[in-house]
Amino acid sequence: MSLGLVADSFLALLILGLAVWTIAVRGTYAAVVGFVAYGLLVALIWVRLAAVDVALTEAALGSGLMGLLLLRAVACLPPDAPAPASGRVGRVALRVVVGVLCAGLTAVLAAVVLQLPEPAPSLAAAAAQALPTTGLGNPVTGVLIAYRAIDTLLEAVVLVLALIGLWSLAADGAWGGRPGALRTREPGAALVLLAQLLPPVGILVGIHLFWTGANHPGGAFQGGAVLAAMWAIVLVAGLAAAPRVDGRRLRLVLVVGPALFFAIGLAGIWWADAFLGYPADWAKPLILVIEAALTLSIAAALGLLLAGPPASEPGPGGQA
Repeated sequence: MSLGLVADSFLALLILGLAVWTIAVRGTYAAVVGFVAYGLLVALIWVRLAAVDVALTEAALGSGLMGLLLLRAVACLPPDAPAPASGRVGRVALRVVVGVLCAGLTAVLAAVVLQLPEPAPSLAAAAAQALPTTGLGNPVTGVLIAYRAIDTLLEAVVLVLALIGLWSLAADGAWGGRPGALRTREPGAALVLLAQLLPPVGILVGIHLFWTGANHPGGAFQGGAVLAAMWAIVLVAGLAAAPRVDGRRLRLVLVVGPALFFAIGLAGIWWADAFLGYPADWAKPLILVIEAALTLSIAAALGLLLAGPPASEPGPGGQA
């Protein structure tokens, strides 16, 4: 038995145990912490499967930003109260049912995968053969921006729609103000120091992930998630205030990525005889322009989703 197989087996057992613990634990806060740790282990599994792009997305979005959203939600809930004796049996039964359903779904998915023909049907060869026409070296970016561009465009639009839905939860008197969910009344010295030292490095990492995504693992979503995380740290430490939600510049940043993506895709009807098509000589520059705009829009949308709906009421003259 090789060392790699031993490590993979240990990782599989660890993630299964953590999944069961996350479902069975009583405390809401503990369950969220278990979910965050579970996401990090899933990212390690994707690395072991040589899917580094997926691992970066899982670590940044699935575990990092989603974990922060859940922690903020837990902070808004009342403290966990001991369940009455009459209701404990029902809670245990519910968890058993959830566990059985999850195990059944896993078994069905495993059966489907194991029954696939050998070799499994795939369009990977066709995508790899056409990849040089895009000028990209990263097949994941090529698939997302060229071959499944409509999906990527809709994902960027969904983020904006989700943010609009979140803002709609604000009270009428607070509309136009600043989100305040991430503000800390008395941030500790360690948090302030971290917020001063980490963002410069994190911003460089986010830009690097965007730029290197054309030829190596990375891309707009990974880079945007890192930039949003750096912004969130600054907001939590109180070093800056979230922008007003009615600012024109803010709204321009939010829509520039999807709008530019759609505009270039629409121009593809004349350039390449297809919607979201790229002319052969300009494919890579246009894709990089789209990725740059998407990185900014994704970072702004994710950061504002974390910041929550407007909370402060506008003062005289519309100032918050």
